[in-house]
Amino acid sequence: MLRQYRMFAAYNRWANAKVYAAAAELSDPEFRSDRGAFFGSLHRTLNHLLVADRIWMKRFTGTGEAPTSLDAVLFEEFDALAAARKAEDERIIAWTGTLDETSLAANFTYSPVTQPIVMTQPLWTALSHLFNHQTHHRGQCHMTLTALGKPSLGLDLIYFLRSEGREWM
Repeated sequence: MLRQYRMFAAYNRWANAKVYAAAAELSDPEFRSDRGAFFGSLHRTLNHLLVADRIWMKRFTGTGEAPTSLDAVLFEEFDALAAARKAEDERIIAWTGTLDETSLAANFTYSPVTQPIVMTQPLWTALSHLFNHQTHHRGQCHMTLTALGKPSLGLDLIYFLRSEGREWM
């Protein structure tokens, strides 16, 4: 499982870079327009992904910022958001590099942002969620871009593996 999670961390960085490259081509009104995604605009969806990753990484590592709202807008400006995304992706890659099988199997405890309860679960299940959550909302980013009439993005894992991700094959 360790190799799989490290691959997912590298894939995440690659896919996020593709989404951000496409977003960089948008006008500001396009970037902020509500196209029906769960968080409305590409701006808000990309902020949500960063928010969620920071919340999970704070839970996993005990360090970093943890926003208190899932719809928080951490960055109004695209360039600052893009820089923060790159840094978070590197942080995730570095952290997955420190894991071992024992830490993946161990339980950890946290309280969800949305509910005042205590949750305990194996780390590997929460880490699986982190990567699945990214994929889910990147799909909404893809939908938003195509709704704006922009080219479709090839974000499938296999495209990563056939290009920059050959080391994982």
